[in-house]
Amino acid sequence: MYDKVSTDMNFVEREKKTEKFWADNQIFEKSIESRKQGPTYTFYDGPPTANGKPHIGHVLTRVIKDMIPRYRTMKGYMVPRKAGWDTHGLPVELEVEKMLGLDGKEQIEQYGLDPFIGHCKESVWKYKGMWEDFSATVGFWADMEHPYVTYHNDFIESEWWALKQIWEKGLLYKGFKIVPYCPRCGTPLSSHEVAQGYKDVKERSAIAKFKVKGEDAYILAWTTTPWTLPSNVALCVHPDETYVKVQMKEDGTVYYMAEALCNTVLGEGTYEVKESFTGKDLEYKEYEPLFDCAGEICAKQRKKAYFVVCDTYVTLTDGTGVVHIAPAFGEDDSKVGRKYDLPFVQLVDAKGEMTKETPWPGTFCKKADPLVLKDLEERGLLFSAPNFEHSYPHCWRCDTPLIYYARESWFIKMTAVKDDLIRNNNTINWIPESIGKGRFGDWLENVQDWGVSRNRYWGTPLNIWECECGCQHSIGSIEELKSMSDNCPDDIELHRPFIDAVTIRCPKCGKEMHRVPEVIDCWFDSGSMPFAQHHYPFENQDLFEQQFPADFISEAVDQTRGWFYSLLAISTLLFNKAPYKNVIVLGHVQDENGQKMSKSKGNAVDPFEALSTYGADAIRWYFYINSAPWLPNRFHGKAVMEGQRKFMGTLWNTYAFFVLYANIDSFDATKYSLEYDKLPVMDKWLLSKLNTLIKEVDDNLGNYRIPEAARALQDFVDDMSNWYVRRSRERFWAKGMEQDKINAYMTLYTALVTVSKVAAPMIPFMCEDIYQNLVRNIDKTAPESVHLCSFPEAQESFIDKELEAYMDEVLKIVVFGRAARNTANIKNRQPIGKMFVKAERSLPEFYQEIIEDELNVKSVEFTDDVRAFTSYTFKPQLRTVGPKYGKQLGNIKKALAEIDGNAAMDTLKEKGALTFDFGGEEVVLTEEDLLIDAAQVEGYISEGDNTVMAVLDTNLTPELLEEGFVRELISKIQTMRKEAGFEVMNHIRVFAEGNEKISAVFAAHGEEIKGEVLADEIVTGQTGGYSKEWSINGEKVVLGVEKTA
Repeated sequence: MYDKVSTDMNFVEREKKTEKFWADNQIFEKSIESRKQGPTYTFYDGPPTANGKPHIGHVLTRVIKDMIPRYRTMKGYMVPRKAGWDTHGLPVELEVEKMLGLDGKEQIEQYGLDPFIGHCKESVWKYKGMWEDFSATVGFWADMEHPYVTYHNDFIESEWWALKQIWEKGLLYKGFKIVPYCPRCGTPLSSHEVAQGYKDVKERSAIAKFKVKGEDAYILAWTTTPWTLPSNVALCVHPDETYVKVQMKEDGTVYYMAEALCNTVLGEGTYEVKESFTGKDLEYKEYEPLFDCAGEICAKQRKKAYFVVCDTYVTLTDGTGVVHIAPAFGEDDSKVGRKYDLPFVQLVDAKGEMTKETPWPGTFCKKADPLVLKDLEERGLLFSAPNFEHSYPHCWRCDTPLIYYARESWFIKMTAVKDDLIRNNNTINWIPESIGKGRFGDWLENVQDWGVSRNRYWGTPLNIWECECGCQHSIGSIEELKSMSDNCPDDIELHRPFIDAVTIRCPKCGKEMHRVPEVIDCWFDSGSMPFAQHHYPFENQDLFEQQFPADFISEAVDQTRGWFYSLLAISTLLFNKAPYKNVIVLGHVQDENGQKMSKSKGNAVDPFEALSTYGADAIRWYFYINSAPWLPNRFHGKAVMEGQRKFMGTLWNTYAFFVLYANIDSFDATKYSLEYDKLPVMDKWLLSKLNTLIKEVDDNLGNYRIPEAARALQDFVDDMSNWYVRRSRERFWAKGMEQDKINAYMTLYTALVTVSKVAAPMIPFMCEDIYQNLVRNIDKTAPESVHLCSFPEAQESFIDKELEAYMDEVLKIVVFGRAARNTANIKNRQPIGKMFVKAERSLPEFYQEIIEDELNVKSVEFTDDVRAFTSYTFKPQLRTVGPKYGKQLGNIKKALAEIDGNAAMDTLKEKGALTFDFGGEEVVLTEEDLLIDAAQVEGYISEGDNTVMAVLDTNLTPELLEEGFVRELISKIQTMRKEAGFEVMNHIRVFAEGNEKISAVFAAHGEEIKGEVLADEIVTGQTGGYSKEWSINGEKVVLGVEKTA
């Protein structure tokens, strides 16, 4: 009938079998094929790079990216899921450099570009198999047989088409611009790449003394980058601020600087002000260069240098109010340089090393700082070199400090489409909204032109050809390239060095045009995947239009300036629409202390180890229920196992319970139907909760509310196991196959099968196990997999909100009743005579009987007034009462101790305050002025809240105590049955020896005990079978059990 279910919680082996079942039977492929006629729901997978290993953060992204498409597939959508590989870029080059023992661009070019590019192609697939195994283990379904690969010619050709579109709109341009530049990698970084590599560093700044021409005076200027001082060509002041000429009292030295900063820099009372000026008054004032490195360069350019200039970007928040200007090393400097036509001096080369014109040729610029400071100090030109700490950008790939450096680069004019970017972003459903409107929205408000070119080798070549006549041409396809070239091979590979050799005829002068040497930012590759994966527009136009824009994407929060941005930027440039409709932003995975994981800290979790320890479903479930997806996730084994126990363990044990008894009774669910009108209240309640669950999970997943969907499932499974099954167990143990037993089986069967479908997108392995056993084992015509089923639809006629509300109230009363038992230290097996309940409404008799049974109480009585059993005590809240009525504090304490607690509570609720008069002074105490405790009346214990109060009568009669003995005996015998290894249907003989009181209990209640424990006989005065000594309510006895049938 049904396969026997092991109750062990080791799901890893079971998941491996399910993974093999999916692969052998092509279940993923069938899930796509079977929905071909359905509406399209497009998911874009952000491409990982296969030359890096998966980490635990990839488990989070994979399980979110898998779950939503599974859910949408079950809702009837055709969900294409094309996997992709991000294959270009510097990380690949660095890996190959390391493998070949090369260091830097010079050595790469000596080695040869052709073999180097060949190694890059091989390197990108280094961990491909590991990624595929990882994805299968996690249960991530995507088409990995036909992935898009960013280095394929088709993909690059589509990018060339896109770049030509951008070129023709006048938005792709070449210019000298200050760019964040990595001297180690020899390439500029885009603004979104810079954002990924900030680090806090301690460095020394410099306040240098610039000698004024024709005066015995110095201008004090501050810089945080002493290495740029040899390239200085001007000093900048704010035109509207006040500057002063001061003389130091100690040695008579004269300085120019901002008035507002004199005390900070020079020291209060150490100087005398000689003259005041506005910054504008100092414009064109000349000074002598700090170094003589740049004189010849300035002369060659026939441009004037070494004078004071003005600009409003200068601030007086720190420094001296005078800023040194080196136009090659800062955006503001560059603007001022253009404004005043200053010479362009760049005494740092492309490797970040000081040039031969300086005293420190070959020294890395950041390491030249102390050398520059020492030189100035020796020549008496260093006023001070204060230490300061700031956040400085480093290369996210190689960790080298970046420098701001004037480069000839290619840019996409994103500033021209800023309004379109913002408008398109406003059409996207960001989850959470705060990132779309905040972090991402702010990024777009301050958008910079995209520095899209890279001076590297392994990347999509920039498709611009230049002629010596000044003509530039953008090639948009291989066909266009061949039509304009005399030397383009038929099988041209669109990579360096092969494409570098291809020349075209200049359409203006007819001479030979050569391709520019740059490749493009690999973020342009990944941002082009919506169309380039289909080789659009060269083929698959209909397919692209059907799958654009994406309905859903999801990546970690750092992609706001990475893939999320490049997708939106390119889509806006080409199609002027958002490329995705919904995006779930994911927080980073941290260790259990909330620390960032890293190998160097030793707190990184190996994803393969975690998956082989806990299983995929348990980790998936943890990520779904733990917190909102965009918050940081603290990952640790204890939390994963707790989630597994609380939800998966409960569901599995409930399923195992059903299979155990269904096999005993040979219950085949296909031979019965669920007849709602014949069902008792408990069954109707479970079915109502089940259909409410379907609606809740459907609505939550449909609106990307993942933890809410998970919590609804967890709550239902808890109710099903710890309430429905526990309350209904005896119905499954009944003899024969009466209608009530059929009802119980069919209700639980329906709930388990439905939950396996509702939870299938989240815990796909376990749900497949349950479905295969409960459904496919008895119905071979059913869909082959739970993932080929439709998502359940709620049966509104089964939803009874009043019934659910009644049962919720029952559960609440039971919780308070149990709490009262615990307070009274009375075991659940000890019957209690009476319980009083104060609630907003009384419950029908059926529900009262459930409460009586659950709490082992003889009768429950609903009452409007429990003051006979409870009262209240009041004390002053000193924090609020002290300041108001300090002198009356003694009187207040005494009055509160003497009042009638119940009457005072009534007054407080009715009037909002208690009022007293002490010698003519009125004292008014509101609820915030009072410490209120519920006081127990002797013989009664109460527990509750502001809507429900449960009061237990704890006075136990001899009859109640004896009944408690009976319950304890039954419990101990059932425990011994399990310990002896008996099956649930085995009949037994019970022995009792060594206690006359307990023998008397057996004599008086033998038939009841025998019925409960399946005993044919009770033998007192001797022992036998499996025996054990117990202490029951203080009475020692030896009990024995042996199997009879």
